[in-house]
Amino acid sequence: MQEANLKVEGMRCHGCEMRVQNALLAIEGVKSVSANFEQKAVDVQFETPASLDDIKEKIDDLGFEVIG
Repeated sequence: MQEANLKVEGMRCHGCEMRVQNALLAIEGVKSVSANFEQKAVDVQFETPASLDDIKEKIDDLGFEVIG
């Protein structure tokens, strides 16, 4: 199991958190997601076939920006 702690710009409300969480949980291999708009944080636990690139791409597709 891998874990990623990402800084994400653009989330402004709990609705944004839910959009990110639901979209990432739809990726095969993603086991858990916790998004916090106030801390600009998304924590993800995942395993193969999911990859960090898949997760970052999905966040970008939602209109948010992964920093770093």
